[in-house]
Amino acid sequence: MVAYLLKLKLILLRNSLRRSPWQIVGIVFGALYGIGILTLLIGALFFLGMSDPALARTVVILAGSALLLGWGLVPLLATGVDMTLDPARFVTFAIPMPQMLTGLALGSLIGIPGLITLLASLAQAFSWWAHPAAVLAGIPAALIAVMSCVVLARMTVAATTSLASSRRFKDVAGLIAIVPLVLIGPIFGTMATAFSASGNFLADLADGLAWTPFGAAWAIPGDIAMGNPGAAAARFVIAAAFLALITWAWKVLLARALVTPAHNATARRGAGKLGFFARFPATPTGAVAARALTYWIRDPRYGASLIIIPALVVVLVFTGIQGGEGIPPVVLGLGPLVAFLLAFGISADISYDNTAFALHISTGVSGTADRAGRAIACAVFALPATLAAAVVPPVLIGQPEAIPVLLGLSLGLLLSGLGLSSVFSARYTYNVPLPGENAFKTPPGSTGRTMLVQFLWLAVQFVIALPLLVPAALYTFGAGGWWGWVTLVLGVLYGSAAMIAGIRIGGKWLDRRAPEVLLAVSVNK
Repeated sequence: MVAYLLKLKLILLRNSLRRSPWQIVGIVFGALYGIGILTLLIGALFFLGMSDPALARTVVILAGSALLLGWGLVPLLATGVDMTLDPARFVTFAIPMPQMLTGLALGSLIGIPGLITLLASLAQAFSWWAHPAAVLAGIPAALIAVMSCVVLARMTVAATTSLASSRRFKDVAGLIAIVPLVLIGPIFGTMATAFSASGNFLADLADGLAWTPFGAAWAIPGDIAMGNPGAAAARFVIAAAFLALITWAWKVLLARALVTPAHNATARRGAGKLGFFARFPATPTGAVAARALTYWIRDPRYGASLIIIPALVVVLVFTGIQGGEGIPPVVLGLGPLVAFLLAFGISADISYDNTAFALHISTGVSGTADRAGRAIACAVFALPATLAAAVVPPVLIGQPEAIPVLLGLSLGLLLSGLGLSSVFSARYTYNVPLPGENAFKTPPGSTGRTMLVQFLWLAVQFVIALPLLVPAALYTFGAGGWWGWVTLVLGVLYGSAAMIAGIRIGGKWLDRRAPEVLLAVSVNK
C-alpha cells in the first residue's frame, strides 16, 4: 500500500504537468533554482567542515532549526501549496493507518522542497568529513531531522483539514503571511542590534536551541566532533522523542480528519443579513459600492494592501528609532504615500471581479454608476486613513504648520488617483489571481502586461499630480507658508474635479466596451 501511495503521488505530479506547458516551465525553473541553492549549500557546508567545529555547529543548528520551523509553518500560512495527497481525499478508502502514515510521509519527499531538504540534510552530515565519528552519528540524526520536518508539516495539514475548507481561514492565513515579509527590515534590524549587543548571541542562541526539538538533531554531529558524546546521546533522545510525539499527534489528527471530513462552514451561516447592502442606498451606485466594500473586507487580494499600510508606518518609525532620531521626519510623507497606494488599489478591480462582472452587464448597471460605486467603496476607508496619515505625523514631530500642505497633497493624490483608476480599470485589464487564490500569485504570461499597465498608471498619475506638486514644492523650499493653504484648496478642488472626470470618462469607456471587458477578465479562468 505504501508503494501505491508513492506511485499515486508520481502519477498526480505527471498529470499536473500535462495540463499546461507553463506547469513544465515552472517545474524546470523550480528545479534549476533548487539545484542552484543545493549546490551553494553543499559548497558552503564543505568549507564549513574545514572551519572551527564550534562555528560549524552553531551555523548548522541555527539553519536546521529555521528549516524545521519553516516546514511546520508553511502549510498553515500557504494553504493548498501541495495537496496532492490531501488526507481529506482518503476519507472513503479503508487504508490501514500505519501504511497511510508511511506513504504520506515518504510521498512528501517527492517534490523539489522534499528532495532539497533531504539532500541538504545528508550533505550537512557529510560536511563533518574531518571527524568520521561525527559523520556516522550525523547520518541517522539527519534522517530523523528530515522525517521531523515532513511529519510536522503533515501534522499541520491534518490539524487544519477542517479549517482549510473555510474561506475565512484561507484569507486570514494569507494576510498573516504578509506581515513578516513587510516587516523583514525591522526584524533584521532588531537581530543586528542584538548581535552587536552580545558578541556571543548566535552561539548562545544555538546552545539553547540544541536542547529543544528544533535543534537537537542538528547538534548531534557537532557534539561528537567536539568530544561531547553524552550531550549527543541526550539530544538524540530528544530528537527521537519529538519525532515519536508528532507522529502520534499526526496519527490522532489524521484519524479524526478521516472520520470527520471537512465541511463548508458557509452552509451554517444565517440568512437575512444584507451586510453593507443594508447601509447603502438602493441605487445602482449604492449596490456597486456595497459589493465593492464587501470585497475590500473579505477578499485577501484587496485586503493585502490594507495590511501593508500600517506595516509601512512601523517600518518608517523603526528606521528613525534605529538611527537614534526618535520619530523620523520621513513620516511626513506618510499621508501622500497612503493616498497613492489606496488610490492605486482599485486600478484592477474589474480584473479581480473575473466572471462576476457579468452581473453588472446583465442587470444594466451604467458605467458611471459602476465607476462611482467602486470609488466610493474605496473612499469609505481611504479617506479617514489618508486624513490620519496626513495630520498625525506632523503633530507628533512638532510641525503642525505642515498640516495644510500635507493634507492638500494627500487629498489631491487620493481623489485624482481614484479618478485615474476608474479610467484604467475600465480600459486596461490584465490577469490577476483568481478568486480564492493566493493574493501574491502571478498568472503565467501576464507579468509583462501587468508591469506595463502599472508603469503607465504611475506615469499618468505623476503628470496629473504636477499642479499639486508645484505649490507643495514651493512651500517646502520656503517660498511662503501660504503656499501650504494653496495646496490644500487646490488638492480638494482639483482632486475632486479629476475624480469626477475620471469616473465619467471611465464610465463611458465601460459602456462602450463592457462585453470586451468581460471577455478580457474571464480569459484567466
